[in-house]
Order: sequence, then C-alpha cells, then structure tokens
Amino acid sequence: MTNVKSLRECVKEAESNGVAIGHFNISNLEGLHAIYSAAKKLNVPVIIGVSEGEEAFVGRSEARALVQAIRERDSFPIFLNADHHASFESVKKAIDEGFDSVIIDVAKLSFEENVKITKQCVDYARAVSKETGRDILVEGELGYIGSGSNIKDTIPEGAGVLTKPEEAQKFVEMTGIDMLAPSVGSIHGLTRSGKPHIDADLVKEIRNACGVPLVLHGGSGLRDVDFTNAIASGIGIVHINTEIRVAFTEGLKESLEKNSDEVVPYKIMQPSQDAIEEIVLERLRLFNNLK
Repeated sequence: MTNVKSLRECVKEAESNGVAIGHFNISNLEGLHAIYSAAKKLNVPVIIGVSEGEEAFVGRSEARALVQAIRERDSFPIFLNADHHASFESVKKAIDEGFDSVIIDVAKLSFEENVKITKQCVDYARAVSKETGRDILVEGELGYIGSGSNIKDTIPEGAGVLTKPEEAQKFVEMTGIDMLAPSVGSIHGLTRSGKPHIDADLVKEIRNACGVPLVLHGGSGLRDVDFTNAIASGIGIVHINTEIRVAFTEGLKESLEKNSDEVVPYKIMQPSQDAIEEIVLERLRLFNNLK
C-alpha cells in the first residue's frame, strides 16, 4: 500500500488552508486521463466521480481499479466517489467495491425518509470501516439542487428552496454523515439565461451549524467570484460535471469535422481530452487559489 493521505485528511487540510478539492465526473478513460493530468500538474488532490449512469457505463469495478491503480502507482491523492446514488442498495454496492466515498441522494423524499435512508448508509459504511479499516466517507444531501447535465433555458422552478441551517444541523445529528451537500443557490446543469447565485452567508451559517465539511454541487456555470466566496465561507469540495461534458462534446465535434477521414480513435479523441484538461486546470487553480 502507498502512503497517501486519506480523503478525510485531504478535506480537513483543504478547509484549514481555505481551499477546496475539485470533484470531476468521468464517463470514459479520456476523462480520467485529462482530470488526473491536470491535478498532477498542479500537485493537488482530486476526486473522480461516477454517477449511477456513469458507473453503469464505465463499470463499477473498472472505475475503482483505474483510480486505485493511479493512486498506488504514483502515490497520488486521487479518490473515487459514488456520485448521487439514489438508494441504499446502490450505495452498498459502491462501498463493497471499495469506493472512497459515497453520496446518498434522496433529498427529493421527505425529511424523515431522507434521514432514515441516509442513516442506513452511514451505519453500513461504519460497519465496513470497522471490519476492514477503510475510511469511507458518506455524504448526504438536503434541499433542492436539481438533477441532470442538460442545458436549461432558465433557472428551474424550485432553485430558490434553500437549506435552512437549523435543518442542516438536525440532519447531520440524526444521520451521522461526514459531509453535507446543501442547497445554497447552485443547480445541476447549465442555463442559457440567468446565472445561479451562491448565498455565501448561508454557506457560512450552515457550516457553523452542522459542523461537517460542505460540498457544492452544480458548480458548472457559476461565476468565479461565487466559487471563491463559497470556499471562503466553508465549502470544502466543489463538483464540476456539465462543463467538462460540454468541452468533451465540442472537442469531439470539432475533431470529426476537421478530420473527417480519420478512423484512429485515440487521434479522434485527443482534442476532447485536451479540452477537458483545460477546464479542469482552470477550475483546480481557482479552487486551490493558485495563479
């Protein structure tokens, strides 16, 4: 085993330094290479995420093996997260596979049901940790963040339903989660009109009330100032997905148009990989306060 800091240690260190760890999702090997290349160039920790759909496409065990291979080969703090898993059964499979962290996302259910299922996931993670010695982080979600990477015409209805600090405190106490994804103004996906706005004061209130690291979802499309204010107020991890999906798609389209006779996959895909890396470099510099 390599001597790499745990995700818990990296999050704690990031918070104490006033920075945040970047979390980026993958659907293929090109995405993984691009994200890792960017993180390695800047020498900062990074989290690779796979949603249930991405996990099914990439392969649960394949994703774990790829990330683990990089971490062990290079002694680098790269971690794998089960992003937005919507049931205990799905979370359990990710934990059993060896994921470093999991997100149980049942925020659309009632507060009581959310607590019940989230606590079930926490209890299982703790039991596995006790048995294996692995440090598995469990993240819960409270409030409206929306779903999907689609490009929306406007900010969707419901985006204004923000997490209350007192509810966040109660949720953390009742579930025992390690991290919380609150609703503080961001949404999943991108919008053609209207910019989501992060309520930094609310972030600070929630962080002080609940006592665990906060995770910002729906980071794609936010202004740089929203990120820096959110991180300064208590955000420890920032999720980006739609932005790199758009970069991948546009890079692929351009590559196919410019080289219509090319049939070698790695030559066709290189512009997409480069486009993702460029986005990730830009975001990681911002999140880690690097010039």
